[in-house]
Amino acid sequence: MPLPDVATRAPATRLVAADTTLAADGVSIGYGRSTIVGDLALAVPRGRFTVLVGPNGSGKSTILRTLAGLMSPRAGTVLLDGNAIASLPSRELARRIGVLSQGPRPPEGLTVEDLVQQGRYPHRSLFGRWSEADETACAEALRLTGTDSLRDRPLDSLSGGQRQRAWIAMTLAQQTDVLLLDEPTTFLDLAHQLEVLDLVADLVAERGKTAVAVLHDLNQAARYADHMVLLKAGRVVAEGPPAEVITAAAVADVFGVASSIVADPETGTPMCVPVARRGRRGERGV
Repeated sequence: MPLPDVATRAPATRLVAADTTLAADGVSIGYGRSTIVGDLALAVPRGRFTVLVGPNGSGKSTILRTLAGLMSPRAGTVLLDGNAIASLPSRELARRIGVLSQGPRPPEGLTVEDLVQQGRYPHRSLFGRWSEADETACAEALRLTGTDSLRDRPLDSLSGGQRQRAWIAMTLAQQTDVLLLDEPTTFLDLAHQLEVLDLVADLVAERGKTAVAVLHDLNQAARYADHMVLLKAGRVVAEGPPAEVITAAAVADVFGVASSIVADPETGTPMCVPVARRGRRGERGV
C-alpha cells in the first residue's frame, strides 16, 4: 500500500524542555577551516529512539560526537537536561551518556569481560572497589548482547560482529539514561543487525532510555525510529515521525535517488524502493 507523499518540510518545532533530553542550540561544528555543520537547532525527544540519516559527509557522526561532548562546537551550546554539557565534569557526563563510537580500538590483550567492566568506571568509588552493583550491571550487559559465552575471549580473537556486540555491552554496563550509537550495526550480518536494533528499541520502550543512532539503511531507520532526522550538507532537511520524513521528494533531494515509498508489509512504516535503472527491470529472474 503506497504511503502519501508530502514535500520535504522544515525542521519540526523545538520540543518543550520537559520533553527534551539533549538539544543543540545554534551549534556550528568544523575541522580546521572547514565548517561541517552550521547553526544547528536540534532537540532529542526524551525516552524515544532518534535516528540520524543522510548521505556520507552530511554531518551525522560529527553531530553525534558533539552531542556526546567528544567535540566542542565553534559556536552555540549543547544542552543535557537544560545544562550546558561543557560545564559538566567528565565523570558525571559519563554517568549520564553512554557512547559507542565508530570503529573503536581496544587496548591489546583485553578480554570481553575486561572491556565490559570498563563501562563501570564512572560509577566506581574513589578507591575503585568492585561492588555487587558493578557485577550485576556487567552480567546484565553481557546477557542482553548475547556475549556472555564470549566473556573470557580476547577481543582480537573475535569476529567483527562479535567485537561490535562486546562494545555495545560495555556501553550498556554504564547504565546511562542516554545512549549515543554511531553506526552500531557496522560489521554485523543481517540477523545481528536486527538483534542490535531490537535491543535498542526494547531499552527505549521498556526501560525509558533515550537513544540516538546514526544509521545508513533508510528502511531499517524508518522501521525502528520513533523520531528521524534527515541531514544534508550539515543541515536538517526534515525531522519527525518516519512517515513524515521519508518521502520520495526528500529521498530525491538528499540522496539524488528516484524512489517509490511504500508501506513495509511487516510494520506499516515507510519503505524506500529505488526506481530501477532503465533496462534493469525484470533482468534477474528467480
